[in-house]
Amino acid sequence: MKKPKWVVEKEQAKRKAGAETVWLFGLHAVRDALMNPAREKLRLVVTKNAADKLAEAIEASGIAPEMTDPRKFSVPIDPQSVHQGAALEVKPLHWGDLSQRAIADDDRPQRLVLLDRVTDPHNVGAILRSAEVFGALAVIGTRHHSAPETGALAKTASGALERQPYLRLRNLADAITELQAMGYLVLGMDGEADQSIDQALEGKRDLPVALVLGAEGPGLRQKTKDTCDALVRIDFASDFGSLNVSNAAAVALYASLPR
Repeated sequence: MKKPKWVVEKEQAKRKAGAETVWLFGLHAVRDALMNPAREKLRLVVTKNAADKLAEAIEASGIAPEMTDPRKFSVPIDPQSVHQGAALEVKPLHWGDLSQRAIADDDRPQRLVLLDRVTDPHNVGAILRSAEVFGALAVIGTRHHSAPETGALAKTASGALERQPYLRLRNLADAITELQAMGYLVLGMDGEADQSIDQALEGKRDLPVALVLGAEGPGLRQKTKDTCDALVRIDFASDFGSLNVSNAAAVALYASLPR
């Protein structure tokens, strides 16, 4: 019996995802990936200088490095990438589902960052770094129209990609609804909102809080706005202040923490 088209497409997508690999580059990103036992490592290409600097991490990982001449550093990454003589081919990390990541297993405040079509890997990498610093449980994007796990993202995250959960889900509005059912207060960041983060969280800082940020320029989509519990802004010292999305995420996370 012939399989339905949707079944065939789903199986093909699953096989494609299973075969997907990522090239990480740069000493910091490669070192942290080598030291991460959850990361499946496939191929390490290094210069002698980089190998010396990564010696401890290479030994801990158990992977056999491929030595190369700095002038013949040939791996499938952008030639303009600042690789520092180290590149590591890996499988993408799998962080589980939203219900697993939205509940803290320690006593830190439950905070999440949701990204609505933020596609720039440098912005997402910087957000992952801030999320780790401020104790967020996860950063959540969409499966399509969001930055995938890449070497550029990992390098900007400065190691946070190996430790900070980054989930990419099919539908952001469905994720928001699921979080609301779990008791989360979901706040959408909007520069023209009537209330600030402080005002929205007055007397509610002990609640689990999810902060939703949109891409620079278009901001949050209307459906995302409609699904959030409230829209909030970051107060600026002047009328013309603005922040890029990664800086806004850091400020919003800090502003949302209990005091």
